[in-house]
Amino acid sequence: MSRPAVHPVEPPPLIDGRNDVAPPRRVRMKDVQGMPGTSTGLALRLCQFVFTVISLAVMASTSDFPSVTAFRYLVAAVGLQSLWSFTLALIDIYALCVKRSLRNPAVITAYTIGDGVTSTITFAAACACAGITVLISNDLNRCDINHCKRFMSATAMAFISWFAVSPSFFLNFWSLASS
Repeated sequence: MSRPAVHPVEPPPLIDGRNDVAPPRRVRMKDVQGMPGTSTGLALRLCQFVFTVISLAVMASTSDFPSVTAFRYLVAAVGLQSLWSFTLALIDIYALCVKRSLRNPAVITAYTIGDGVTSTITFAAACACAGITVLISNDLNRCDINHCKRFMSATAMAFISWFAVSPSFFLNFWSLASS
């Protein structure tokens, strides 16, 4: 029968000025344009915000959008996307004004998760609305009594806002995975 062996472990060196051991250096995340706190990241956020607000305004300007569930879903999705993009644009503006770096793994994780959720919701809503507008215009031929042009333009703006969200999501996800 073997005896248990206890091996002493040296405690880590103290870093309170009594010894000359420097703390380990931290690895800094790479500066990638499009990430939070960069001018390109701010431009992407503003594009997202502008296109979602246009989509929301065009859809809300019609009187009969509440009659179709997909259109109500689009209004809710682009409303959420516009709030998310506006909030992050304000944070990016603040970071650029005070020259504060937002390249922290916790911040990047929050941005990545939020962008992933909002982009998925926006894309799903835009796809649902595209299907309904095709049904109304091509299959039912009822564009003359509906607001097909407005529905189509609101759907197009939602797709464009999704195209603006996708680079933010992928850049943040890539930088998070590579750090």
